[in-house]
Amino acid sequence: MENTLLLFLFFTYTFLLGFLLHKYLINRSRTYNLHKANISGERWERQSKPIFGGITFFSLFIFGLINYVVFFPVDILITGESIAIILVVTISFLMGLADDLLNTSPLFKFGMQLGAALLLIYFGIYINIFSDDTLNYLLTILWVVGIMNSINMLDNMDAITTPSGLFILLFIGLLIGVNTPDDMWFYLTILISIYASMGSFLIFNWHPSKMYMGDNGSQFLGAILAVLSIMFIWNQPITPSPHTGLFKLASVVIAFTMPLTDTVTVSINRLLKGKSPFVGGKDHTTHHLSYAGLSDHMVAWVFIIGSLISVTLAFVLTVYFPDACLSTLALFLAWPAIIFVSLYSLTRIVKPNK
Repeated sequence: MENTLLLFLFFTYTFLLGFLLHKYLINRSRTYNLHKANISGERWERQSKPIFGGITFFSLFIFGLINYVVFFPVDILITGESIAIILVVTISFLMGLADDLLNTSPLFKFGMQLGAALLLIYFGIYINIFSDDTLNYLLTILWVVGIMNSINMLDNMDAITTPSGLFILLFIGLLIGVNTPDDMWFYLTILISIYASMGSFLIFNWHPSKMYMGDNGSQFLGAILAVLSIMFIWNQPITPSPHTGLFKLASVVIAFTMPLTDTVTVSINRLLKGKSPFVGGKDHTTHHLSYAGLSDHMVAWVFIIGSLISVTLAFVLTVYFPDACLSTLALFLAWPAIIFVSLYSLTRIVKPNK
């Protein structure tokens, strides 16, 4: 009870700190002049708005670590897992910040994402569903690189990426609470600092936004989602069964329904046109919802509701159906299938506005 109260108080003053920091940075945006280097890139809105969101994410992440040291035992901070998380998150944030300021090449970003995945594997954080570790390592690399790019690609309109990522992180926090690992308070402290920073950021990112999270924010968020999803969704402690691997895959796919749907849809459509999936454009599922007549607010609510349903289904599956049979898994997987078919079909039917 005492630790729970501490975390609640921590969230309160961290949220307030995040709000004040966002407000201060917006007010001083002309002084700091932190904007996208590639302002001519094809985006939904103008790229001249400040990109301070990720700076607050990372700052409050460090603030959370400092608070943990003050109130809890610090032994976990010298373990391989905690060191890996801190290093990967820091590298990802700095890589995104470099891209924002210098417009780095896709090869540089891929190399840094690959390095982050290899660093996790080195410290023992990897997806463990195959008997062959080589396959586990390859899947881990694919997942880390894929999610970091997916979150980056999803950050294409106001108030889309933040709630989608926030709901997934809330799901992970609930899994930590249900499974109560020995280092639960360390991860909950990190998560609460991120909840507070993202929640306060959403106030300023709601349409019409006053600021963006930038690549420094999307790469930070993608990294933390990739790491914690490996630890607490892919590798969640369940009784082994003939369908254990499929169960874990289903849990992840359902929880990440909205970002994965957008990434896969955009990638397919761009590849069919002979274009690179990693070049910006106004061809995302969010954009086609707008072309269909929805306002920017309505598009945001579509993704908020879709994300909320997704993580709710993922939570119900993981907590109440840990020994699910194939028919049960198929029933739960109907949700991401319906979302993908619906949004992908929309991109093929509805044409961009002239």
